[in-house]
Amino acid sequence: MRCHRFAAVCFVALIASAVPNAATAQERIARQSTPPPNVLFIAIDDLNDWVGCLGGHPNASTPNIDRLAARGVLFSNAHCQAPICGPSRASLFTGLLPSTSGIYGQIKDKLIPRASDITARATLMPDYFERHGYTTLACGKLFHNGDAAKVFDDYGGHSSFGPKPKQRFKYDPAWFPEKIGGTQTDWGVFPESDDLMPDYHIAAYGVEQLSKKHDQPFFLAVGFMRPHVPWYCPQEWFDKHPIDQIQLPPYLKNDLDDVPELSRRVNELPAMPTTEWAIKENEWKNIVQAYLACTTFVDAQVGKVLDALDASRYADNTIVVLWSDHGYHVGEKNRFAKQALWDRANRVPLIVSVPGRAGGKICKQPVGLIDLYPTLLDLCGLQANPMNEGRSIVPLVDDPEQSWPTPTITTYGKDNHAIQTERYRFYRYEDGSMELYDHQVDPNEWKNLASDPAMKPVIDQLSAALPERNAPPTKYNSYPTNEYFLAK
Repeated sequence: MRCHRFAAVCFVALIASAVPNAATAQERIARQSTPPPNVLFIAIDDLNDWVGCLGGHPNASTPNIDRLAARGVLFSNAHCQAPICGPSRASLFTGLLPSTSGIYGQIKDKLIPRASDITARATLMPDYFERHGYTTLACGKLFHNGDAAKVFDDYGGHSSFGPKPKQRFKYDPAWFPEKIGGTQTDWGVFPESDDLMPDYHIAAYGVEQLSKKHDQPFFLAVGFMRPHVPWYCPQEWFDKHPIDQIQLPPYLKNDLDDVPELSRRVNELPAMPTTEWAIKENEWKNIVQAYLACTTFVDAQVGKVLDALDASRYADNTIVVLWSDHGYHVGEKNRFAKQALWDRANRVPLIVSVPGRAGGKICKQPVGLIDLYPTLLDLCGLQANPMNEGRSIVPLVDDPEQSWPTPTITTYGKDNHAIQTERYRFYRYEDGSMELYDHQVDPNEWKNLASDPAMKPVIDQLSAALPERNAPPTKYNSYPTNEYFLAK
C-alpha cells in the first residue's frame, strides 16, 4: 500500500521496478536450499555523516565503521523518515511512513500498535522475524525506550543515557531566562572510564551473543546511545581530537533569510543553544570536539562487535546493517539539534554488508530507513510483508549505480515533508510554502530556489512524490504537533 505518486516524466519506472522483483523471486528459490542468514542490526543514536567513509567532517575518526563500509555497500544518500528518534524508529520497525501511521512525534513504544487502525494491523520487524523462525536478541536503544514494545525474545537492557555528573558542565536551558523547554544537551569529559558508559555494556552483550551457539537463525540488534546528548565520554576519546586541530562546519549567518516563516517555526528549538551563542562564548570548537569524541568512542564499541562476528562461527552467514535514526546539526543553520526537515538533521549513515557479495561500493541513490524492513526480508528469503511502504534496496546492493527513480520522504509534523532525490531536496510545509536546494552545487542548503521560475518543472515533478495520505496525528504523540509549531 504505497502512498507515493510519481510524475510520469520523472519517476516512472513500473517496468524497471518489476525487474528487481523478478530477480528477488529467483533469489528466494535459490536460497531455499541454504541455511537462512543471520542478521546483525547495529543502530547508532543521533549520528550524522561525520564518519570517515562519508567524509562529513575532516576530523572524523571512525575506523571500524569505515571497515564495515569497505566490505559492504555504503548508501551515501540515505535519510530517515522523521528527524527525531521516536517517530523515526517507529517508521523503521512498522514499515510505515509517519504520514500513514500518524506517528509524527515521540511516542511510548508499547503504544505504537495502538497509534492508529493501520499500526494495529502492522507487524513490527522483530515480530515478523520471530514468526519466520528467527530468534530475536537485542540490547540498548532500538525503539525510543529500548524494548518497551517487548518484541525481542531477549533484551539485554542498557537504554540509559547516563552516567551524568551532579552538575552540568556547560549548558542548561534553565540557566537562561530566554530559553524555553528542556534538553540533555551538555558537553565535557565524563566519566573516568569506558566501563561506566552504557555503550560499553551494549557492545559486551553483542559480543557475548555472538560467542554462543544458536540453534536458530538470529536477528541480533545492538542499539548504541552515543553521540546522543549529553556529549560526555572519557578523556582518551577527547585526546584523539585535539582542540587546536578542530575544524568548524560550514556556517552562513544569514542562512535563514530566504526560508519561509513556517520553516523557521517548524525547525526552531527554543531550548537548544544557538551557533551565535556558541561563537560568543567560544564554545563551538568544544562542542564539535565533544561530538567527534563521542562518535569515535561509539565507533570503538562497534569495532568490538564486528571483531566478535569475524571470530565467530557466524562470520560467513551474517548480514550486517549499520544505521542511525537521524542526523544532527552541529552548528549549521544556527542550531545544535535534530528535529528539523533540513538535510543535516536527516541524512544518516547506512551500510549493508552481505556475505558473498562484493563490498567497498558506494550508492548515491536516495534511500530511506523505511527501506530496511523489506530489504532484510528480501535478503533473508522471507515472504514480503504487504504492509511495508518501503522498497527493497537489494538491487542497489548488487548494482549501486543502477537507475533508481524512487525518492525518499522525510516528515516532521503533519503536512510538512521533504523529498530527496539524487540531486535535489524539496520541502513543502502545511501552509504551502516551499524550499528547494540543488545539492549538486549547494550541499549546505544556503540558496533557496523555490521562487525561481526556472525551477517550476523540478518543483512540479518533486511535488508529485509527496504522500497522498496525511494521517491525523495520533493522540499518543507527546510532541511535536502542528499546534506546537504554530504556537511558537
